[in-house]
Amino acid sequence: MTDTMRAVVLDAPGPPEALQLRRLPIPNPGPGSVLIRVKAFGLNRSELHTRLGLADGVTFPRVLGIEAVGVVAASNGGEFTVGQQVAAMMGGMGRTYDGGYAEYTSVPAAQVIPFESGLDWATLGAVPEMLQTSNGSLTIGLDAQPGQSILIRGGTSSVGMTTAILAKQLGMTVLSTTRNPNKVDALKRIGVDHVVIDDGDIATAVRTIIDGGVDKALELIGTPTLPDTLRATRVHGVVCFTGMLSNEWTVDEFYPIDYLPRGVRLAAYGGDASDLSAEVLQGFLDAVAAGRATVPVHRVFTIDQIQEAHAYLESGNAAGKLVVTTAE
Repeated sequence: MTDTMRAVVLDAPGPPEALQLRRLPIPNPGPGSVLIRVKAFGLNRSELHTRLGLADGVTFPRVLGIEAVGVVAASNGGEFTVGQQVAAMMGGMGRTYDGGYAEYTSVPAAQVIPFESGLDWATLGAVPEMLQTSNGSLTIGLDAQPGQSILIRGGTSSVGMTTAILAKQLGMTVLSTTRNPNKVDALKRIGVDHVVIDDGDIATAVRTIIDGGVDKALELIGTPTLPDTLRATRVHGVVCFTGMLSNEWTVDEFYPIDYLPRGVRLAAYGGDASDLSAEVLQGFLDAVAAGRATVPVHRVFTIDQIQEAHAYLESGNAAGKLVVTTAE
């Protein structure tokens, strides 16, 4: 192993060109940390927010990346064995300390999840944050149950598509939105029952499909569409606010009685690595390997294409996850 690695560094917020591929020393993992040889990492809106200067608590220069998959290179506490396949995510990765946009990353052992899989690294790289957010939104945020209906607002995002896949496995009726009619087929292919073209006002259309409104709704766009999503939900139904694809996440002059429809419940979900157990991750990967589930990868880039990848992420043209591999 050489003493240096390739890593993507952001010196200050800016356009995609602000992401610079450089050679840095390989991190030296301290007590309780695990050094991972990164094979692939997914791109996330969180990292776009950081690049645009919208994230709090970030110091620069910084190696971005709130998730990564790879193999253990060193584990000082003995929690993992060298060569073991692992995923790492959250817990300050890419924000308060250097993250996964690199050939190596050092993270606290608590943020590391082991797995065993013969799937290719690009597929594996798409999974951790996407699965954690989708699974957590369904279980913790929505308490989704078999036979219920769910509206996914922002359906062609990676989390939206993964949530649809998990919801169908649970036996739910799935409604997903997209603003782009060209993305309808992508949603149908993963099993979505009803695709709703999102013009900003979909509550009436949803209530036409599901009399009285949906049982559950996942809000991934943000506060601009949240009132309409609430109106699409039945009395005693639950809306979970998880995503901010619009980059807008606060409500000005929030007056609950006026804002919330009568009897509709509003929850939120923002999880961590502890919300994704090794059992859930392994079960999902096994289901993918067996053909019972799919991973919605839209496009794969190499690490030297990081600027192009971030520009594509910002464009909003993806229907699924963007992944970067570290292979030269």
